[in-house]
Amino acid sequence: MPANLPSIEATLDAVAGHLGQARRALFITGAGISADSGLPTYRGVGGLYASEATADGLRIEDALSGEVFALRPDITWKYLIQIEESCRGAQPNAAHRAIAWLESYLDRVMVFTQNVDGLHRAAGSGEIVEIHGNLQELACTACSHQEAVADMSGREIPPRCPVCGAVLRPKVVLFGEALPEDELDRFIEAFQEGFDIVFSIGTSSVFPYITQPVVLAAASGIPTVEINPLRTQLSDIVDFHVPLGAAEAMTAIVRRLGVGEFSG
Repeated sequence: MPANLPSIEATLDAVAGHLGQARRALFITGAGISADSGLPTYRGVGGLYASEATADGLRIEDALSGEVFALRPDITWKYLIQIEESCRGAQPNAAHRAIAWLESYLDRVMVFTQNVDGLHRAAGSGEIVEIHGNLQELACTACSHQEAVADMSGREIPPRCPVCGAVLRPKVVLFGEALPEDELDRFIEAFQEGFDIVFSIGTSSVFPYITQPVVLAAASGIPTVEINPLRTQLSDIVDFHVPLGAAEAMTAIVRRLGVGEFSG
């Protein structure tokens, strides 16, 4: 290791020091935070969709698009079910629990997540913006029927509305669809009110709405932290890059705070 690079332990100490002085923390999370819960990331090594094309000859972005869903909901649901099956039975890991645990010690903890697995809610986090929606709520495409589902095992695919018989869809944002305005507005309002520290955890940092809050925070002098075993476009922008898995890193950080016992 070059002499001018801090050790991981020193980086963790520094991050914990800033977090200990903060009253309001923002956690921006992607698929990597759920890796220790046994969920695959959707791209890259070991990803659920590491190949260029699906079995139907479509790119996964096309198979999971609003355009294909409108024409062939059976194809889109085929891949939604693969994602849902990969989430089925998964439990929050130490990273999810650490973020929820911090709510007892900070004035505000907001989670802005790309994930549709519902694990932040299961861990007990209270203020969550699920910018891509979640797989646990279904809505009819023709009438006002909605329902919550624990999982999709045993369901007809594509599932049908028990009221009118139309196709149901999960409340997720498919490729090519707009982000939910109410959730985006809620996040923008919270960001404008201000945070004392901003974390990016387990995201490849591809989408502008994921990277921009970190870039803006860094430019404003707010401490910024990236937790990711791999480097991304944010790695050279943030104050601290922690090259560890989310569960290991968050456990190490909160245990350094000295404000309570976190069991992991």
